[in-house]
Amino acid sequence: MAVPSRSQISPGITVNIVLKEDQRSGTLTEGVVERLLTKSPNHPHGIKVRLEDGQVGRVKEIL
Repeated sequence: MAVPSRSQISPGITVNIVLKEDQRSGTLTEGVVERLLTKSPNHPHGIKVRLEDGQVGRVKEIL
C-alpha cells in the first residue's frame, strides 16, 4: 500500500501515523491533523504531520 501524498492530506482529517519511537514496531496512532510538517509533495516513509494532541509522526493511511 502506497503512503498518501501531501496533496491528499489537509488539516482536520483523521489519519493513522507512525510515531518516531514506533518505527521499528510499526504501531499506528490515530489522530486529527493539525499541521503538515513535510514541504515536499511526497516522501517514501510518509508525510510528517503534527496531530491536534501534539504528537508528530508520518502518515501511513487516511481514515
